[in-house]
Amino acid sequence: ITTKLRNPHYAPELCTKVSLLNFMTTPEGLEDQLLGIVVAKERPDLEEEKNKLIVTGAENKRKLKEIEDEILRVLSSSEGNILEDEGAVNILQSSKVLSDEISEKQEISDETELKIDKARAGYKPVAHHASLLYFAVTDLANIDPMYQYSLRWFVDLFVRAIAESQQSDELDVRLTLLNDHFTYFLYQNVCRSLFEKDKLLFAFLLAAKLLIDRRRMAPAELRFLLTGGVAKSELPLNPAPAWLTDAKWGEVNTAAELAPAFDGLVESFTLAPSAWKAIYDSADPQSEPLPSPYAESLDSFQKMLMLRLLRPDKLVPAVTAFVGDEMGRRFAEPPPFSIEPSYRDSSATTPLIFVLSPGSDPMAALLKFAEDRGVRVETVSLGQGQGPVAQKWIDEGAKDGFWVVLQNCHLAKSFLPTLELICEQQLVEGRVHKNFRMWLTSYPSTIFPISILENGIKMTNEAPKGLRAGLMRTYLSDPLSSPEFFEGCAKDGQFRRMLFGLAFFHSVLQERRKYGPIGWNIPYEFNDN
Repeated sequence: ITTKLRNPHYAPELCTKVSLLNFMTTPEGLEDQLLGIVVAKERPDLEEEKNKLIVTGAENKRKLKEIEDEILRVLSSSEGNILEDEGAVNILQSSKVLSDEISEKQEISDETELKIDKARAGYKPVAHHASLLYFAVTDLANIDPMYQYSLRWFVDLFVRAIAESQQSDELDVRLTLLNDHFTYFLYQNVCRSLFEKDKLLFAFLLAAKLLIDRRRMAPAELRFLLTGGVAKSELPLNPAPAWLTDAKWGEVNTAAELAPAFDGLVESFTLAPSAWKAIYDSADPQSEPLPSPYAESLDSFQKMLMLRLLRPDKLVPAVTAFVGDEMGRRFAEPPPFSIEPSYRDSSATTPLIFVLSPGSDPMAALLKFAEDRGVRVETVSLGQGQGPVAQKWIDEGAKDGFWVVLQNCHLAKSFLPTLELICEQQLVEGRVHKNFRMWLTSYPSTIFPISILENGIKMTNEAPKGLRAGLMRTYLSDPLSSPEFFEGCAKDGQFRRMLFGLAFFHSVLQERRKYGPIGWNIPYEFNDN
């Protein structure tokens, strides 16, 4: 029995009758695998020699075992005084000579292997860094069932990053370039499959994993940011009940015990509540300096814990600033939606999946994208009785090389197992036309096959967060991205001003939707169409 579920739950009566084996990737195993990949790409001579030594070592051990067996056979079959048996003595002598030769060869091999391992160890920081990133990516499945990524997909990205990153003859510089390039390359590829609300969370997750590994962030402090900790049963008297709730006062007492940097926090609130209230009342509390000595003694993450205590409503801009400071500004500004990069990364055997959200419809953009390439597209809206129709178009498309779009996969529960079999058995290299592509659209659903999610290329098509990102998306979308349209007006100056006004107005409307009835009484869909 096998399962592709990340954390399957079996009934107790079943568990008593079977032996459970866990084949999930471990950090140590993945690190070793990635080390082999990076050394094979960066120093193929070392990896080849290492593999030869492994084969030679195994061969030497086999020969020694044969010699031991031969000696035992001679001893057991010899009759009388073995010293008088000339044949047995000759066999024993030749065995000893051969054994000594093999031992000498093995010693040389062991010395060479140590030198190679020392050279390979220089690339260990890259393998360790990439291993941390992989487990940060796999954690995303806890947020949404559609956020599934396979190890094969991750390794392919890693190999591409090694080839595309900037080269350097100095090992330390090369390692830094490789880590920086792969981290952002992975962020870009994962971001296009995340909903807007989860992109900042992913960037923060990457930062947290890396900082905890470098011992610059304590796991207990991260837990406090996420949960607020467990309040004590007996607390000192709340010094400012007018603005500091009892729940928050309990969190202050919990925070005071997190690290030596927080020593005296309860006394500071008790003796000088007005200094903390100034932050509480501020319109921009994440920029306000903390009362002394905490302004000097706390690092940027610990200051964010103080903001959580006083003004949790301002955590999002604080996390954005934190990610920008630790990882770089580009990690706080997700790349705009585009079909082109996903299409470039795909192949005829790789399904492309649009993860839908309310109000998003990627079909217009997809049809325009196909039209620009002169590709035929056949669309099937899945539902009752549409499974055979979809199968027919997939068979024809795989043979003739046109695109097939299966819409609303979440509504076709009975067809999804068939679709999984099609992806595993029919869409294989050599049996599919190189121009064929299968596009799927689906809302997040627990019934969507995990293997398709892991091995497919996922995309989301949501309005981005913020006015700047909204303007960027509008200008990069069709037809504004076309030079003929953008530069084709006779009154160029007036046209560009009007265009900017319209794009700015559209971004404002999109942002107002986030405020519920304060923005609009009815949640209108101001999409790109």
